[in-house]
Amino acid sequence: MSSSASSASSNAPHAPAGLTPALTLVFAVACGLCVANIYYAQPLIGPISDTLQLHAGLAGLIMTLTQLGYGAGLLLLVPLADVVENRRLILGALVGAVIGLVGIALSDSAVTFLAASFVVGACAVAAQVLLPFASHLAPEATRGKVVGNIMAGLLGGIMLARPFASVVASALGWRAVFWVSAVLMAVLIAVLWRALPQRRRMRRWAMRAPWRRCPASCGTRRCCAGAASTRG
Repeated sequence: MSSSASSASSNAPHAPAGLTPALTLVFAVACGLCVANIYYAQPLIGPISDTLQLHAGLAGLIMTLTQLGYGAGLLLLVPLADVVENRRLILGALVGAVIGLVGIALSDSAVTFLAASFVVGACAVAAQVLLPFASHLAPEATRGKVVGNIMAGLLGGIMLARPFASVVASALGWRAVFWVSAVLMAVLIAVLWRALPQRRRMRRWAMRAPWRRCPASCGTRRCCAGAASTRG
């Protein structure tokens, strides 16, 4: 009896182990840093336009392209969380963000800057994969608290991005803002690579199995109903 019970428990699916306070903090900081990348350029539009000789009428593209990239990431990258292992997807998006930030820091023309800004915006949606990932890991009793703490980190990144960019740019120039952000994202990649567990999604054949059984069960029910009516 005990051996059968132990084998049954070993075959049962493992429930999420839960989030420690340290891992919750990692999720909150990661979401804040990801979203902050969208807003660093907002107070720096003037210096960036002067350096890249961007026409005043086109200066608004500095933020517009980043926001368009974020929208494209929401449309194309976030849905991949249902089919791609989440840890790999998050780390891949962060690597793309580092490449985009380095491209911004090294850009010597408006075209390269705007293209790199689009990449940074698209990869910032890693925060939108991190948040449901954390919700999945958290036990149901504390899930609301965990999500609230992580959202606080995300909103903190939005609020602190602009003053951070202004202070760094006034001391070291606007390019330094993106160099610092690239270093922070590289450190974040190393931390998440060690801290995040794997989250394997349900395989496609397993998701389709219940639907494959549905026609057979429906046919069985019709046969039973027909037999019952003839007997009546």
